[in-house]
Amino acid sequence: MSKITDEDVADYVNANIGVFHDKRLESLTRLQLANLLRRKNPYLFRSKGVATAEALVRALLDSHLASQEETLFGVFLEGLAVQVARIARGGRKSGAAGIDLEFEEGGRRYLVSIKSGPNWGNNAQVKRMRADFATAAKVIRQGSPNTHIVAVNGCCYGRDANADKGDYFKLCGQAFWRLISKEEDFYTRIVEPLGHDARRRNDDFAQRYGAVVNRFAKQFLDDFCAPNGAIDWPKLVAFSSSGSTVEAVP
Repeated sequence: MSKITDEDVADYVNANIGVFHDKRLESLTRLQLANLLRRKNPYLFRSKGVATAEALVRALLDSHLASQEETLFGVFLEGLAVQVARIARGGRKSGAAGIDLEFEEGGRRYLVSIKSGPNWGNNAQVKRMRADFATAAKVIRQGSPNTHIVAVNGCCYGRDANADKGDYFKLCGQAFWRLISKEEDFYTRIVEPLGHDARRRNDDFAQRYGAVVNRFAKQFLDDFCAPNGAIDWPKLVAFSSSGSTVEAVP
């Protein structure tokens, strides 16, 4: 175990941030307009007064990409957290289901489930995490019954005013990074390396994004606009929502 340096963080970022950007591009280039239209709510866009093919396509793309990027970057941050804990705490990737990280400190065994942000799941998903903590603790105590186990839901950003959830702790943002790095300000030290090479990668993404917008807008004009250029909303709704058969419900 040792103090984690800025070079340690930069090395991890440089070795892994490319995967995030590559998958981000892959998510964009694999998209098909038909699939995108079927995943999004046409009533919402109609109610917002969207009037042009390009505006609708951009709204659809931005909504899709925001969701994809949150997931992809969450994976990157979780990996960074494991690496930080490995260096600073002697942590290791856990083999237990639903547990991402384990380490020992001061006679305690920490079991950590890492999430991107604080609002990561619904009640059923939180219940599943609690069950995973309980199962992992039971297995550990079979071999070491006196082990003091601390279950932690670590969130890479955000806040939670009530950390103690009874059977686990929810540590977000600064509190989480402090736990695994043993440094108060570590959460702010992550920011700088993330900007390295960002402009070049984002310029490339912007070029691809523009090409997809143009291609989808042309396709949308051909398939879902009236001869006068107006969006044919009934046709769009039918495309996204109609079924091949209608079955009576008894």
